[in-house]
Amino acid sequence: MEHSKNDVWVGLFVLVGAAALLFLALQSANLLSWSFQSSYKLGARFDNIGGLKPKAAVKSAGVVVGRVESIGFDTKTFQANVQLALDNRYQFPKDSSLKILTSGLLGEQYIGIEAGADEKVLAPGDTITTTQSAVVLENLIGQFLYNKAAEGPANPGTSPKK
Repeated sequence: MEHSKNDVWVGLFVLVGAAALLFLALQSANLLSWSFQSSYKLGARFDNIGGLKPKAAVKSAGVVVGRVESIGFDTKTFQANVQLALDNRYQFPKDSSLKILTSGLLGEQYIGIEAGADEKVLAPGDTITTTQSAVVLENLIGQFLYNKAAEGPANPGTSPKK
């Protein structure tokens, strides 16, 4: 069996293409993060994190400033402990607050930082307690239906048609 140079080049091209597809798949699923920036760690406590996952983006003004490093549960306070890794080039005031937001209506969740006005900045290891939990769509729908049911019929004084 004789192999030509073209077979080697085609095989190499296929391998490079497969590696590129694998890289794109991992990058789009947030399973691979290429960050050459040094970072500092912060903690945050939330009552409900919804569907927040490790490696989710941490954004401020729409710019990714870090990632969620890990998520745990505190059995004493019954809150979720979220560890964040923020790039060193971004410094935030001590009175900054965090919100869990959603990209679009049913998109992935991320943490949004709303900068405060304090002159002191957050130091590595600080814990942010001013947080707003995730808005869970099922809870909103349940509250809406419960409120509608509590209101009663749409037109009081009229009986439903039979």
